Amino acid sequence: MLKVMSLLKRKEGMSFEEFKTWILVDHRKFADEIPGLRKYTVNILANQNDDLPADAVNELYFDDEAARVAGFASDAGKAAGGDAAAHTSSRTHLLMIENKQF
Repeated sequence: MLKVMSLLKRKEGMSFEEFKTWILVDHRKFADEIPGLRKYTVNILANQNDDLPADAVNELYFDDEAARVAGFASDAGKAAGGDAAAHTSSRTHLLMIENKQF
C-alpha cells in the first residue's frame, strides 16, 4: 500500500473555520471521485496555529505507484488538484510506505 501525505496550508484571507468546512465537505467530494483511491483521511489541527506550516494533513492510499499516477492523472484527480490549489497557499506531498510495528 502506498500513501501520499499532503500537508495543506489554507490560502491567505481564508479563516480557519472556512478552511475546515472546505476540506471536510467540499474538497472531500473531489477526493471521492479519484479512481484507485482506496482510503482518504483528513487530519485537521485541533486548534488554529498560524505559525505552523500546515492546517491539515490528508492521507491518500493507493495500491501502488501505478494506481497513484493514474488517479492523479485522471480528470477527477486533476479537478481535485485544482480545487486544492484554489484553496491553499501551499501544498507539500510526501510519498510514503506505511510500516506498522507492534
